[in-house]
Amino acid sequence: MTVFCGIDWSERHHDVALVDEHGQLVGKRRISDDLEGFTTPLGMLDAAGDNGDEPLPVAIETPRGLLVAALCATSRMVYSINPMAVVRYRERHSVSRKKSDHVDAMVLANILRIDAHVHRPLPADSELVQAVAVLARAHQDATWRRTRASNELRSLLRECFPVFLAAFAGRKGHLTSPEARAVLAIAPTPAVAATLSRARIDLPPPATSGPSSPPPTPHQPSSTTNAGATMVIVIATQMRSATCSTACLHHCLAAGQLYDPAKAFILTQPCT
Repeated sequence: MTVFCGIDWSERHHDVALVDEHGQLVGKRRISDDLEGFTTPLGMLDAAGDNGDEPLPVAIETPRGLLVAALCATSRMVYSINPMAVVRYRERHSVSRKKSDHVDAMVLANILRIDAHVHRPLPADSELVQAVAVLARAHQDATWRRTRASNELRSLLRECFPVFLAAFAGRKGHLTSPEARAVLAIAPTPAVAATLSRARIDLPPPATSGPSSPPPTPHQPSSTTNAGATMVIVIATQMRSATCSTACLHHCLAAGQLYDPAKAFILTQPCT
């Protein structure tokens, strides 16, 4: 009897389902996300006829994690199925939109039973290749976080501190540069920026490809400097959020550049 295994993955527990070549359920169980839980599917597969020559295949919705690593260590075919594909397969058999972990585990097992040939198993990578994959994923996540933080910061600055955007428009990295973060740390509002001197900031002039007027520096007064008390409160609140975004941005950039205490900063107070 040929058996196919599907595992519905989640953070706290996982649902395992075994189906035969006719799609009939032959075993199911909910396992915990620990060592005992990781060994349970292997016991279920062994009872279903698993052997070292032809280990039974497994379908799961993620290509990462300790459970996937434990399954791959047994030299079996492990298929990572996109969650959106699982939804489409589920709709073929049920019109209900109610999610069921057990049903999803059965859907994963049936995907292997019906369409295993259109899905690719996870490669048997070496430890070095796995390490490269982890680093690449971490770099991608840091890049996405940096982009989100930079966009949020730019939106806030455009609303209440536009002269800051103009000051760093011609510099490499713009708001993601260490200089921009350092200046914003000591001058989070136009009123504070108006009291700064170039000697305190000590920024080199931006490189330009042709003659152009120099961008305004943060110490130049702007129209928002003389805003009323209400506007000052709004600016302070928004710039507090911008400072939090900048702190997040600083930690994101740590994956791509070395920390320089002379050019960057650390947020000493938690964001509330």
